[in-house]
Amino acid sequence: MGERSLAASAEQEDRTVEGADARTPPLRPGEYEPGDYAAVVVRSAREAGVSPVLVMTVLHNEAYKPHHPLLERLWQWWKPGASFGLANMHRATFERVRRTHGLPGRWQDLRDDPAFAIRTAALHLKDLDRSLPGRHVRRYTRDELLALGYNTGERNMRAFARGVPPGPMARSYLRRFRAYRERATEALADGGASLDTTTGP
Repeated sequence: MGERSLAASAEQEDRTVEGADARTPPLRPGEYEPGDYAAVVVRSAREAGVSPVLVMTVLHNEAYKPHHPLLERLWQWWKPGASFGLANMHRATFERVRRTHGLPGRWQDLRDDPAFAIRTAALHLKDLDRSLPGRHVRRYTRDELLALGYNTGERNMRAFARGVPPGPMARSYLRRFRAYRERATEALADGGASLDTTTGP
């Protein structure tokens, strides 16, 4: 086995240990439940320094399509520019997060490794948080703006923070985010997860 193959195997092993409690999403779309990943969400949110409720609510918002690896491969075959993973991340976004945080692995790994997908989403939300001004219009909470940034991009998020009205798709995403927030909080509580958002030592 070559040096590159050994390195890839080591990276995959590290992610497997990290995601040992993150099972593969079910093949039947109706059986997928973001709350099954509560422990991974809390761990990833704590590492990134963001709210686990924010991360879990984003997962609920992004649960509109199947996330089983086989179905995601078929989805990409039909739509080559599709997003991957439980949090539906596009390749360009993943590459920015990977470079910023020195992440191992490839964009394609998001579809096969739920824990890696959740961790990457949490880090992306942290990056958005760093770019969001401290002061913004009062009609949105900070988490709502971060969710809009996750959906529409950093530039649009900053515009919404200044008071620019979001378009129809962004408004729909925001309505669903608000509707899912209580469910996400309950999912974390049911999973025995602490909602403490402080980073670890």
